[in-house]
Amino acid sequence: MELFDLTIHELADLLKQKKASSREITESVFKRIKAVEPKVRSYVSLAEETALAQAKKADGTAPRGMLHGLPLGIKDNFLIEGTKTTCASRILENYVAPYTATSAQRLLDQGAVVVGKLNLDEFAMGSSTENSGVGITRNPWDLERIPGGSSGGSAAAVAAGECIAATGTDTGGSIRLPAALTNLVGVKPTYGRVSRYGIVAFASSLDQVGPLTKDVTDAAILLNALAGHDPKDSTSLNLPVPDYTKALQKDLKGWKVGIPKEYFIGGTDAEVAKALQTAIETVKKLGAECVDVTLPHTDYGVPTYYILATAEASSNLARYDGIRFGYRNREAKDLTSLYKKSRSEGFGPEVKRRIMLGTYVLSAGYYDAYYLRGQKVRTLIRRDFEKAFEKCDVILTPVSPTPAWKVGEKVSDPLKMYLSDIFTINVNLAGLPGMSLPCGFTQSGLPIGMQLIAKHFEEERMFRVAYAYEQANKWHQRRPKL
Repeated sequence: MELFDLTIHELADLLKQKKASSREITESVFKRIKAVEPKVRSYVSLAEETALAQAKKADGTAPRGMLHGLPLGIKDNFLIEGTKTTCASRILENYVAPYTATSAQRLLDQGAVVVGKLNLDEFAMGSSTENSGVGITRNPWDLERIPGGSSGGSAAAVAAGECIAATGTDTGGSIRLPAALTNLVGVKPTYGRVSRYGIVAFASSLDQVGPLTKDVTDAAILLNALAGHDPKDSTSLNLPVPDYTKALQKDLKGWKVGIPKEYFIGGTDAEVAKALQTAIETVKKLGAECVDVTLPHTDYGVPTYYILATAEASSNLARYDGIRFGYRNREAKDLTSLYKKSRSEGFGPEVKRRIMLGTYVLSAGYYDAYYLRGQKVRTLIRRDFEKAFEKCDVILTPVSPTPAWKVGEKVSDPLKMYLSDIFTINVNLAGLPGMSLPCGFTQSGLPIGMQLIAKHFEEERMFRVAYAYEQANKWHQRRPKL
């Protein structure tokens, strides 16, 4: 294998034994980028000169953590001081961040090397990375297909070897879905576990930062670096952060894994359903007891999400008016036309759709009928999970009803696109931690993922089950041929 194919923990061992240098690893990654990026298009911007300087500095200093000297990719809705942060939107195409997001700073503090900023659906609104204002990212396993979204650039880059690991954000499944469709591990931590300070907001009560990695061990290492209280973020909880790598054990004896009947229904792709059933049998063989649980308000998740998330998005994106932030139309004759022209030309169609929907549900006369009712249903969904966790340690479900679909296949039908997040959205509404990990392939060679869900701030339980399952299979060791 080439250096760019290896994991964080494998490369950390090579660096420790002085069998490779950070510069060699970084050069290997950029060589890979030059070879495959024209086909995959994962990045919004690259920082080769800065990255090589960071690698040189890492080689000359004592290790500051497991990420020391390793090239990582950062989703382009994380602020990094002095660099462009576009959110893949024309309205922010020339915006240069004045400070660095806490989560990104924590990676830099460990000596990580930043390769560049990664593509996403505009303002993280989408499930396929087709809504990006700078171009569509392709799935490395089949370049005619999407990588999932909104963290599709992050997932495609890791899967293609264009960085060793990457960060993403997950509002309704935007880490877990692309992880599942590209054969990666993706973790959405508990809401409040990782600081959102310096992350461009989409829906503030749902957004969460997390890792996309090649295996479970790397996910534990990267979450160790990201997690922790941040006084700059009022939603960040001041709780001790365990060492997630200590949860990586092979034994599941005595553990109970919940199987919710509402997630194993008709309409799921037959090969996905078969892979999940095989995964359940594997978990049983590892010693766990699989028990039936029920989440009766599951069907209300998608409509509730698109009421609450769009309401918050319409509020958060009101600041992009051509005056305080972002693109400004230079031909406007008065203030009203300046607002209209700047926002009409700066935002893409999916962002406009969500702003209009969110403004509608918050408008006078409709607030009680939609937004308030949505908040009440959100409480019912959270209580469903609390009741289910009285019977089990973790819950196992599919991540996506289908494998990766072809570019353009769902673009003309937004509702069909929204349903691709049907198995992930409720985790965000409940604020729970969720993880996607590889559990098989279709006959045509497309990855399939399974999801593990745990109680609030009990990510260790997901890591334990995920690691035990991963050791019994080798799905994560497969790499796409590009």
